[in-house]
Amino acid sequence: MATRRQPKPFFEDKNRAFWNLQTAGWAGYFLLRTLSGFANGLTLAFLVPVAVSTATGYSLTLVLGALYQELLRRRPVVTWAGSIGGILIAAGIYSMIDAWIFNTIQRPGEAFQVGLLAGTIFLDFVVIAAWSALYYAINFFLVVEQQADQLQALENQASSAQLAMLRYQLNPHFLFNTLNSISTLVLLKQTERANAMLSRLSSLLRYTLVNEPLGQVTMEQEIETLKLYLDIEKMRFEDRLRPIFEVDPIVLKARLPSLLLQPLVENSIKYAVTPLEEGADIIVSARLVVDRLRLSVADTGPGPQDKRVPAPVQVTSTSVGLANIRDRLAQAYGADQSFEARARPGGGFEVVIDLPFQIEEQSREAA
Repeated sequence: MATRRQPKPFFEDKNRAFWNLQTAGWAGYFLLRTLSGFANGLTLAFLVPVAVSTATGYSLTLVLGALYQELLRRRPVVTWAGSIGGILIAAGIYSMIDAWIFNTIQRPGEAFQVGLLAGTIFLDFVVIAAWSALYYAINFFLVVEQQADQLQALENQASSAQLAMLRYQLNPHFLFNTLNSISTLVLLKQTERANAMLSRLSSLLRYTLVNEPLGQVTMEQEIETLKLYLDIEKMRFEDRLRPIFEVDPIVLKARLPSLLLQPLVENSIKYAVTPLEEGADIIVSARLVVDRLRLSVADTGPGPQDKRVPAPVQVTSTSVGLANIRDRLAQAYGADQSFEARARPGGGFEVVIDLPFQIEEQSREAA
């Protein structure tokens, strides 16, 4: 199937746009003057002075365009003075040529009358002034549009940099604890377990490096990566860490920012599994609610009011990691998302994320 070509912006090629507008504008002027002449009962001979007048105006405005282009680089006072002077001079030349052509064709053999010049100067001045005003208006529009594009590009760069920074903020404690566990297993001569943990860590780090920080992955890829991360942590916590996945198959192809859920699970491990001797369940769920993707990460650990956990831990349990996720969602989806962290009624903590259900990767500009 043939791809549909997108129309190019009219002012993408400014030089071509100028010539198109210049030609179309003066062609319209010629047509309007011609129709006006015929409406007033003039003969075909009237077309000659109209054609000369149109060609004169076309040529004079080309000169004015070159003049204005140079004046735009000057100080405002010089620009205004030069423009007004250029309009007056061009209107004077235009009127003299119009009057001379009219006198030569309509009154052959008669002497040139100054009254003819007075009769044409107002119309020609209005035409030249209107052309000049339109020229500056279009130029102002293009400058504003260019500045808006530059501002948007700078905002996109800043947003991309911030999103990349947030994406790369994997908790260094995870890497430290994993390497420390591997070191311990090596000292205990449990080389098979150490090798398995190192292999999983290598796969996880390779994933974080290969995937673009601003890119999106499918829900299926996100879950597989999360399971890889949990396999590493499970070698540390063993039966104390009990992950549960409740993922609706219909959302496996949905797209979301990569490693979005990992900090949430890491948060649950740190504040639900680690403090309790018996450990905790971590429930990761993903389902479709109408046309929205609903994600949640919950745990059966101590909630914010649990007295088994010291107050400082309760206060900081939703600080850095959750703030990171909030910022990433805001950067990726703007206002079209929601994030809620709350205590579970039966104990524990839960984070619920609501996103647009998207199959194809969305551009950041649209987001």
